[in-house]
Amino acid sequence: MRIGVFTALLADLSLDQVLTKLKGLEVSTVELGTGNYPGGPHCSLSMLDNEAALKEFKKKLDDAGFTISALSCHGDPLHPDPAISKAHQEVSRKTILLAEKLGVPVVIDFSGCPGDSDDAKYPNWVTAAWPPHFPQLLAWQWEKKVAPYWIEHAKFAADHGVKIAIEMHPGFVVYSPETLLKLRSIAGPNVGCNYDPSHMFWQGIDPIAAIRVLGDAIFHVHAKDTQIYPANLPKTGVLDTKSYTDERNRAWIFRTCGYGHGEDWWREFVSTLRMYGYDYVLSVEHEDSLMSPEEGLTKAVQFLNRIVIREKPGVAYWA
Repeated sequence: MRIGVFTALLADLSLDQVLTKLKGLEVSTVELGTGNYPGGPHCSLSMLDNEAALKEFKKKLDDAGFTISALSCHGDPLHPDPAISKAHQEVSRKTILLAEKLGVPVVIDFSGCPGDSDDAKYPNWVTAAWPPHFPQLLAWQWEKKVAPYWIEHAKFAADHGVKIAIEMHPGFVVYSPETLLKLRSIAGPNVGCNYDPSHMFWQGIDPIAAIRVLGDAIFHVHAKDTQIYPANLPKTGVLDTKSYTDERNRAWIFRTCGYGHGEDWWREFVSTLRMYGYDYVLSVEHEDSLMSPEEGLTKAVQFLNRIVIREKPGVAYWA
């Protein structure tokens, strides 16, 4: 297992500057955004039509000693506004094609969320079993929107030798281990998850126990923490819509690794991933509103370096 970085947190730097900075932290694995919500400042889809640019990009990474763990195109491919869904779908398809050319095994995306009808303008995320129209709507979304798109898209990815890792995120139809495995049962084993424990914490899901539920459906892992604030939780509940920068009043915020949970927790998290066959990358994602990207990145890498199991099973040691 090794540490990587989702370079969206360094979006204000050029790719050359990013590689130099990460090399200084002894990190040599990157996750690169290509468009949709994270944007793609360090990896342009235009390389699909420019062999010279693609060759130069590969050489730059190779010369610097870097590998790519995943390409990320977090979007909403099921958004009821066709202008949005079609644009996000196209970015996802092109990202898969670029991953194939680059030899990157995983593309990360969101599942998306449909509206409440073919004429809807906005997504409708169902979170309750009553009144009766909610389960009816949910059944319609999965049957008419979710399944048709993801069956076809998963096959497209498989045909190009790329796996799709869905990030479980509230607001989309796949937000929990149960909903991820439901989509996987429909679309097939080429669909798995980008496992971000921070999204499990605030939903009340034990991220370590959930590894045992997900098993080999874990294709990629984000290293990000969450801090719960018990003083605010009784007032707001976990479905807190206040700005992430309103830290004093929120029930929870995202934190740099180690600032929501300590080393003992992260050691068990990494060990359980290994136990269930995950021996790939912990990709640092920074969304800590109390730290700058520079501080959050540095502290996360230093923290994880004390924890990651670096050797193969049977001869593992704690770094």
